[in-house]
Amino acid sequence: MDEARRRLVQGWLIKAQHDLATVGKLAQNPDPLLDTAIYHCQQAAEKAVKGFLAYHDQTVVKTHDVRFLVNQSLAFEPGFEEWLEAAECVTPYATAYRYPDEVLEPEEREFKTARDAAAGLVAFVLRVLPEQVHPGAEAREILPESSPPDRDEAKEHSTRE
Repeated sequence: MDEARRRLVQGWLIKAQHDLATVGKLAQNPDPLLDTAIYHCQQAAEKAVKGFLAYHDQTVVKTHDVRFLVNQSLAFEPGFEEWLEAAECVTPYATAYRYPDEVLEPEEREFKTARDAAAGLVAFVLRVLPEQVHPGAEAREILPESSPPDRDEAKEHSTRE
């Protein structure tokens, strides 16, 4: 895989992880913002699957339909079959609760279902893609495998200089 494509895939996965982190922050008490958090559930799932498709050199279609993206991914990974229900769950949140309507915010149970579906789908994508495209992979490739120096050893070294 060339470096440009590796970076593109990794970029999608980083954005998916950022969306999941945003979900956690927005859902915290005492004043959770579940309407916005549930949107980021959909976004995390969408971006993870788009990263998977980019890895397989597919044109990433401008769509928020996670069901469509998961169906497209089935050609490369049959395990996506198990995630069709999760895709069905999160797809509507690309627009639901984003604008004023009769119901302005999801129930907590609805939010938790969407959060779990999105987190599971992102985790699945990370499991089926090689580590070289995972967020932080370039740091693992560059940095040597080592443990941090002993504090006393580091202190002794710095006083000798």
